[in-house]
Amino acid sequence: MSFPTVGVVGGGQLARMMAPVAINLGVKLHVLAEADDVSATTAASFTVGDYKEYDTLAAFAESVDVVTFDHEHVPTEHLQRLEAAGVQLAPGPGALVYAQDKLAMRQKMAELKLPQPDWRAVSSVEELVAAADEIGFPVVLKTPRGGYDGKGVWVLDSAEHARQTHTWFDGTHQALLVEAKVDFASELSAQIARSTTGETITYPVIETIQTDGVADIVKAPAPNLETATAHAARAAADTIATAVGVTGMLAVELFHTPDSEAGFMINELAMRPHNTGHWTQDGAVTSQFEQHLRAVLGLPLGSTDPVVPYTVMKNYLGAENEDLYGAFPLAMRKYPHAKVHAYGKSVRPGRKIGHVNVLAIDGNLDAALDAAIDAANIIRHGTTDY
Repeated sequence: MSFPTVGVVGGGQLARMMAPVAINLGVKLHVLAEADDVSATTAASFTVGDYKEYDTLAAFAESVDVVTFDHEHVPTEHLQRLEAAGVQLAPGPGALVYAQDKLAMRQKMAELKLPQPDWRAVSSVEELVAAADEIGFPVVLKTPRGGYDGKGVWVLDSAEHARQTHTWFDGTHQALLVEAKVDFASELSAQIARSTTGETITYPVIETIQTDGVADIVKAPAPNLETATAHAARAAADTIATAVGVTGMLAVELFHTPDSEAGFMINELAMRPHNTGHWTQDGAVTSQFEQHLRAVLGLPLGSTDPVVPYTVMKNYLGAENEDLYGAFPLAMRKYPHAKVHAYGKSVRPGRKIGHVNVLAIDGNLDAALDAAIDAANIIRHGTTDY
C-alpha cells in the first residue's frame, strides 16, 4: 500500500499547518524550505533550497508526487519549465499567475465581467497622474508582483502626492497598477477549493478586519451580510476557480460595497490556504489545510459547513514577550474554550507568529470576539495585565 508525497514550496506557517492533516491522511509532506529553522521544518521533512533557482526546484519535484505552494513567489518561467517537463503542479503556472501578478488578475477579472475597482496599468509618473485624474483621487498604487500584507501598496491623495512616486518607476516592473481607493463597508473573503478532478466547493463568506494591511480578525460567517451578496461572492469564487483552472485552495479577497450592484468588488487573489481561512481549523467540518491536500491529490472534497454559529480568529503578532509558551497557561486557564495555534517562529515586533480561534457555541459572536482578542493579547504580552 503506497501513499503519495506532497511537496510544498516554502517553509512558512501555511506549510506547517498542512502537516497535521497530512499525518491524519497518511500522506507524506516534504517541504522545500528557505532555511533549516523556518516554521515548517519542525513539523515535516524538508530540504533546504532556493525556490528562485530552477535546478533546485526540479530536483525537489523529482522527490515528490505533486508540488504545491506556501506562497506565490516562485518565478513563473520556472513553473512553466517544470510543467513542460511533466511535473504535476497544483496550481499550475497558468492559474497561479493571477495570484502572482495583479495586473494579469485585473485583466482576467475584466474578461470574466466580475465587479472590481476602476484600474489602469501605468509605466511612468506622467501616466500615473493622468490615470489617477481619470479614476479620481484618492487612488492606490500597487506593484504587480511581490507585494503582500500591505507591502508594495501606496495610497495617493493628490496629483502632487502621485508625483512623489518616481522611485517606484525604476524598471523593476514593466508597469504598475493604479486603481480606485474603494469606500467599503467591510472587507470579506470568499474561499473555494477546486480539485484536480474539477470538483469545487465554497466556504461561507467571512468578514476580515485588517490592521496595517494584515488580516487581524476574522468573523465566520460574515455577520449581517446580505444573503444575495454572500451567494454572489461564492458564485464569483467558483467562476474564477473554474475559469483559470485553480487546483487547491483559492481565497478571493473582497470589498463589501452594499450600495453597488453586486454588493462587493474583488480586491486580490491567493491560490493557497490563506490567513482568512484559519478559522476553519476549528470552526468548519473540513479545514482549509485538509481541503487543500484533498484537492491537490484529487480526493473527494470535504464538507465546508460551520460546526457552530460563529467562529472568531485573532492573529497575534510579536511584541515584548519572547516566551510565548510561558504565556499559554495564562490564556488557556482564562479561556479554556480557546484554541491556540503557534507557528514556531522567533518573536519579532509586528511579526505574525500565531492565532487564536474561539467558537461561539452559544451563538454569542461578541463574547467570542472579546475572548479571542484577550487570549491573543495575553500570549503576545505574557501577562493578563497588558
